[in-house]
Amino acid sequence: MSQTVHRITIGEAPPSRLDKALARDVPEAAHLSRSRLMRLIAEGAVSKNGVPLTDTKAKVAEGDVFEIAVPDAVEVETLPEAIPLDIIHEDDDLLVVNKSAGMVVHPAPGSYSGTLVNALLHHFGGDLSGVGGEKRPGIVHRIDKDTSGLLVVAKSDAAHHGLADQFAAHTVERTYRALCYGVPDRGDPRLRGIKGINFEPGNIIKVTTQLARHKTDRQKQAVLFNGGRHAVTRIRVIETFDRAAAEIYCNLETGRTHQIRVHAAHIGHALIGDPTYGGRRRLGADTPGAETAKAFARQALHAETLGFIHPVTREALSFTTPLPEDMSVLRKALGGL
Repeated sequence: MSQTVHRITIGEAPPSRLDKALARDVPEAAHLSRSRLMRLIAEGAVSKNGVPLTDTKAKVAEGDVFEIAVPDAVEVETLPEAIPLDIIHEDDDLLVVNKSAGMVVHPAPGSYSGTLVNALLHHFGGDLSGVGGEKRPGIVHRIDKDTSGLLVVAKSDAAHHGLADQFAAHTVERTYRALCYGVPDRGDPRLRGIKGINFEPGNIIKVTTQLARHKTDRQKQAVLFNGGRHAVTRIRVIETFDRAAAEIYCNLETGRTHQIRVHAAHIGHALIGDPTYGGRRRLGADTPGAETAKAFARQALHAETLGFIHPVTREALSFTTPLPEDMSVLRKALGGL
């Protein structure tokens, strides 16, 4: 079986356990979570000086060098599936779809079926002209499984390259609507003391940080100010609910993994329902909508607006989709008009 070998040198002040130290120091590009590393250790795929280590609690020290032999992924054929799609726009080169919450965008370990790509392959049938020499949809950006809203998908090489260039240049308009704990108020002195926050005209709170995978929980992103990837989110309050919660617009200048969710939590206003960044935060028992918010089964985040230049016709396009039913119900329970 073919494999890729990663050579890891442990940095200063490492965690004492092998699995934790590797999870901290393995390059992000390797895509190895701590749980995956624990399995690799148990399988004897991690070695030091040519000797396999199978104890996840083995001691490590700064400067130790380990080799991790990761078996190459097995190619799994992505099959068309007759899954209903809410298509907002379609032409010869691209398609804009309103993704429902709970749908994974692209097949990955543990989610090889039921994805947006499976649904698109069925929808396109024989009309897909091909991306990169293969008959497959061109996914140029993604939104989290449990985030609803708009995505653009390329149907041709020309569209794929043109859209990818616009996303790389941060010229695509992407506005999300969300429901968060508390009210992000630029007059709040606490906010003024948080690193990475600036204020812009129009009651906009600008959050500028670096983002990178969390050192110990590889499924999360963490705020940094050295290293990582540049991330900018602009937040504006639309409506407040008894100072206990707020409806906000979030505009993405960049598009990093979990960006809005991480930035909202960073400024102390995590999204309602967010299982990863919301912690144990809850609304007070006597707050209107508290029970609805407690039972909300996903992060209250919706990709509402998407605007870009058509990569072939050069026409300016902009699309908007209303809140899904679950967020509308939550908003109403909180006291929204």
